[in-house]
Amino acid sequence: MAIHEECGVFGIFGNKRTNVAHLTYYGLYSLQHRGQESCGIVVNDDGVFDVRKGQGLVGEVFTDDVLSSMPQGNAAIGHVRYSTTGAGTIANCQPLIVNHIKGKLAVAHNGNLTNALPLRDELEMNGAIFHSTSDTETICYMIIRERLKTRSIEEAVSLGVSYLEGAYSLCIMSAAKMIAVRDPLGLRPLCYGKTADGGYVVASESCGIHAVGGGMIRDIEPGEMLVFSRKDGVWDITVSSMRIAGGVRQRKSCIFEYIYFARPDSVIDGVSVHEARKQAGKLLAIETPVEADVVMGVPDSGIDAAIGYSMESRIPFETGLVKNKYVGRSFIAPGQDLRTDTVRIKLSPIRNVICGKKIVLIDDSIVRGTTIRRIVDMLKDAGAEEIHLRISSPPFRHPCYYGVDIDSEEYLIASHHDESQIAEILGVDSLAFLSTDALGRMIGTRDFCQACFNGDYPTQIPLERGKDRFEKPISFRGDKG
Repeated sequence: MAIHEECGVFGIFGNKRTNVAHLTYYGLYSLQHRGQESCGIVVNDDGVFDVRKGQGLVGEVFTDDVLSSMPQGNAAIGHVRYSTTGAGTIANCQPLIVNHIKGKLAVAHNGNLTNALPLRDELEMNGAIFHSTSDTETICYMIIRERLKTRSIEEAVSLGVSYLEGAYSLCIMSAAKMIAVRDPLGLRPLCYGKTADGGYVVASESCGIHAVGGGMIRDIEPGEMLVFSRKDGVWDITVSSMRIAGGVRQRKSCIFEYIYFARPDSVIDGVSVHEARKQAGKLLAIETPVEADVVMGVPDSGIDAAIGYSMESRIPFETGLVKNKYVGRSFIAPGQDLRTDTVRIKLSPIRNVICGKKIVLIDDSIVRGTTIRRIVDMLKDAGAEEIHLRISSPPFRHPCYYGVDIDSEEYLIASHHDESQIAEILGVDSLAFLSTDALGRMIGTRDFCQACFNGDYPTQIPLERGKDRFEKPISFRGDKG
């Protein structure tokens, strides 16, 4: 079972020379790894919103005909999605657009709210009508609720998000402004940069900025809101930074961004993802040495850590598994009895590298263990003498409520078995995980969330996933009389 992150967001606030629809397309293409279920783009053409979205990959939804039919515009936001809260239906495709008495609002959201259900119940009891099952629509209503009482969209956003718990990196567009917001813990990444022609770009990862020829300025700080605006008739863009209401907390960036989610060429909160993964491999070699002939990584996420393991252990690194680059989300196994064959189609062993060798096999994580077991079987069939499995993260024992599609311990093999038992189930000669103590040395800070490993959640969490019972009741400013 692969782990999926919920989504990626992208926004551009351009000038009159900027083709924002095409640049947003390129930005979303670079963020495709964050969501492969659906995608969407909203272009702001002098206050008129043009939206195109659908289920599928960016290149499938945004054909040449679709892109050429969109207005050039002066601002746009985009989104790629993998559903965690809300079904994978067209109604849940983002960005979401809401029309209200003071104008229009488009919202793209990366993350997951832990209090979405009680917020939604309160809103519905006060007359709100929902058209989707996504928690992003709850965010829209919270902002609009405040917008009806405030003088500006940025004030409404600041007050609206103060009710939210959990993870949210937002790209918001009104008729005149673009706003980027990162939750007070910084659980999901968000950064911004500048294009060559003077526009500004917001993206979940720095690779999205570089994809449109922009230069990264910096990460958006936890609890920070950036407002991009211009005066009427003037193309010079003003960027204002402010703290969101109640937005002072300790940083808790998701450690799994560095282990698995983010692209290796991205830099998150000043840390190179590629270097962090190499460091994880080095630390793994120090903590769990083994005698072997060759080190190899499971493509793609295990490669960087395997290089680090090889560098530290002095065991040669080899490419022992080749990934079929043409097998994507559209590949469907003909039947349940042929499910095992999907791994063989996606990955192929290089037999002369494997046959007769003692192998250190590096992967980023184990969820259910089904995929890695098939890879182990494949290596044995190719003649591996010994297989020593090393995982560049601690055991995944607890659900994540912040935008990862693991919401129950039921499916986590490490929640029910110790290392020796897992090694026996997987059929490997030895198994070891990276320690939780090594994570701080991996990225050079302890300011991260590792609740999926140790169960120490930085926010309130649902007592029962999928039911609106939480540890503290939610109240609204507007309901206090």
